Amino acid sequence: MTPAELVEGLYEDCLNKRRLDRLGDYLTPDFIGANGESGPEGFRRTIERMITAFPDLRFEIEDLFAADNKVCLRWRFRAAQLGPLAGVAPTGKMVVQEGIAIYHAGDGKLARAWLQVDRLGVLQQIGAATP
Repeated sequence: MTPAELVEGLYEDCLNKRRLDRLGDYLTPDFIGANGESGPEGFRRTIERMITAFPDLRFEIEDLFAADNKVCLRWRFRAAQLGPLAGVAPTGKMVVQEGIAIYHAGDGKLARAWLQVDRLGVLQQIGAATP
């Protein structure tokens, strides 16, 4: 798979379809995530926390482009906060979040990720922070 196909598969096959057992098909064993996660299992724990907070979470890929072994992705999700998030009890409020991620591929899989999201905006949307 090309690096772009790896990223698209990661989001569509693993994250949106909740096939987290397939993360090893897309991530290297020594993958380093945007929050310092290590390997597919570290990434899985991060995604599981998001799914717990937002059970109807589904990433919509808005832009995806690649150059050599790097891929840039712009995504959006809209989901209800039905589980705890950052110490905040479920509110049932709908949240919209956009993010930009850059992935580096190596050895035929994704090896590194960087992520920019508006975490403060999400906390404001659930009432945990004031605008």
